[in-house]
Amino acid sequence: MPSSINYNKGFTLLELIVVLFIIVLGFSVVGINLSSGNDATKLKVVARDVVSALRFARGEALISHQEMSFIIDLAAKKYRVSRRDKVYPIPESVSIKVVTAKSQSQGSDLTGFKFFPDGSSTGGRITLKQGKSAWQININWLTGQIELNDKNAS
Repeated sequence: MPSSINYNKGFTLLELIVVLFIIVLGFSVVGINLSSGNDATKLKVVARDVVSALRFARGEALISHQEMSFIIDLAAKKYRVSRRDKVYPIPESVSIKVVTAKSQSQGSDLTGFKFFPDGSSTGGRITLKQGKSAWQININWLTGQIELNDKNAS
């Protein structure tokens, strides 16, 4: 009885190249999708940093029993918290829209919010936008609570 030898147990070089090409093509599509979300991710980081500074200002007002201010320079795209030396930049590509009490506007470019020792604030809203992505930060005037909302989910 002759032994039958099967020579079709492997892959040809052409089949391996086609499979590798498909894998590389798949990774390139994933890479493009990840890089397109990069701006949205950067905007979310900026929004969370602003929220963190606002919450810090509110917390300091509660702890120290003194008013604290959060000041935004719209022209220079920077913000800071009163009694703190550090100034935080906002990327040039991010547009800022602020709605606050008229008493908090210090000229055309400086505006902000005050937090009071009882937890309340002057209240308002900050909208940060970059490309098609937008985040809205709401500051409740009565409670001083800060809320971050994704405007893309609406």
